[in-house]
Amino acid sequence: MSRRLAALIVAFVLACGAAATGQAPSTSNPTSPPKPEPDLRAELAAKLSTVKRIYVESFGDDEISKTLQAMVINALDETKRFIVTENKDKADAILKGHSLEKTSQEVHAMGQGTGVATAGGSASAHGDNAHGGFASKAMGIEDSRLSTETVNDARLAVRLVAADGDVIWSTTQESLGAKFKSASADVADKVAKQLVRDLDKAASPKM
Repeated sequence: MSRRLAALIVAFVLACGAAATGQAPSTSNPTSPPKPEPDLRAELAAKLSTVKRIYVESFGDDEISKTLQAMVINALDETKRFIVTENKDKADAILKGHSLEKTSQEVHAMGQGTGVATAGGSASAHGDNAHGGFASKAMGIEDSRLSTETVNDARLAVRLVAADGDVIWSTTQESLGAKFKSASADVADKVAKQLVRDLDKAASPKM
């Protein structure tokens, strides 16, 4: 038997054995490319862009927290971009937050003083007699002012929670008051404006 014939017989036997066991001849599998990581920011932006109806949860039971909650509701409504609902089940997202407002007194003192002094003297002599004199005069004016100023500091940290429980947006704002607004009204306005800006970014197409 020639070597070529023997090699063919061996190959045939191996092929029959593989077919009998149901195994296909081994082939090299190329390495599959890794799956891309999920873009979490894009996912959150997509959720944020769908928010139209917001339920504002209580910030607290104290008067300051209730006032800030009411001002945030008013600020959101004034944007004309959202429907503020009191039905939690119908909301696309829930706005939760923690508020803080403190009042302090600042004391301002200012002082100013002016002083004036004069002095004079004279002497004369006649024979054995001598006369002399000296006089001085001082005057002072003092002006001092003391004033106190009430400073209001409002801070508000909020987060927007989707129906599935994911936090899709958050911000922290603070204010010492604006020209025509109290600190509470100004910080509520900042929260609403920041939400609108971030919503516009989420809705805009990526270049």
